[in-house]
Amino acid sequence: MNFMKTTMLLAALTALFMVMGFSLGGPRGAILALVVAAGMNLFTYWNADKIVLKMHNAVEVDASSHPEFYNMVKNLAQRAQLPMPKVYIVDQAQPNAFATGRDPENSAVAATSGLLNMLSYDEIEGVMAHELGHVKNRDTLIMTMVATIAGAVSMLANFGMFFRSNRGIAGIMAVLIAPFAAMIVQMAISRTREFGADAAAAEISGKPLSLASALEKISGQAERIPNPVAERNPAAAQLYIVPAGVRQMFSTHPDTGERIARLQDMAGDSGSDNWSTRSDEIGDMGRLRKPSALDPTR
Repeated sequence: MNFMKTTMLLAALTALFMVMGFSLGGPRGAILALVVAAGMNLFTYWNADKIVLKMHNAVEVDASSHPEFYNMVKNLAQRAQLPMPKVYIVDQAQPNAFATGRDPENSAVAATSGLLNMLSYDEIEGVMAHELGHVKNRDTLIMTMVATIAGAVSMLANFGMFFRSNRGIAGIMAVLIAPFAAMIVQMAISRTREFGADAAAAEISGKPLSLASALEKISGQAERIPNPVAERNPAAAQLYIVPAGVRQMFSTHPDTGERIARLQDMAGDSGSDNWSTRSDEIGDMGRLRKPSALDPTR
């Protein structure tokens, strides 16, 4: 199913590229756009995860630099019966997390320093289990490719704004509508994938209430604290566990309140939740070792 979604998404974005190319450069523009789109699709398939991580200036960590966080992800991956993903930290105040990679064998998970400093150990475990849920459900390929290709469509539109020829209303409409068309394609990604990742997280971690608590804490903060990456490339917002400052009409996420309610129902159905009140918050890990993995001079 995800393979079909990815194929349809690439076809839609390629067609959008061609329409823009035709509007801005006629038949030759359409052909050039087709060639560029084909090359970009191929490049993005193999390199989208690297592009996303570089976009966030993510720093890879390991068992020696951040043992608590790394070992948490390792244990969760073993419970989920997944290959060990690469683990990254993004030095950013907004509390958030995302997963990337074309398949479980080539995956990565990342959390922001804001999230690690805000949540308890169990809550972070719930969040990272959610991201591994995306990996297990093979959502990451389409999510990552949307973030890169839809961003490229927006950049092409901005380029056309400055260099469009005298093609009248056709060129102007292509430039103005293209970013919104890319958003519409982005919205075609089913919002149910977040519910699926939440359910997988509850199964992997055994702590649906911890994830519910994390969602409640970070959703309000994510709206208040800026996210420079999402501001530069709104298509990146659909990568995160909670929306990163995008307006609801452009959101690919279901209502956070509904997600929390479903997680609470899961906890009620199971009759328990291993939600503890550990005082050794994993957020402290960023302050335990100096220099940390985030130190650019390291």
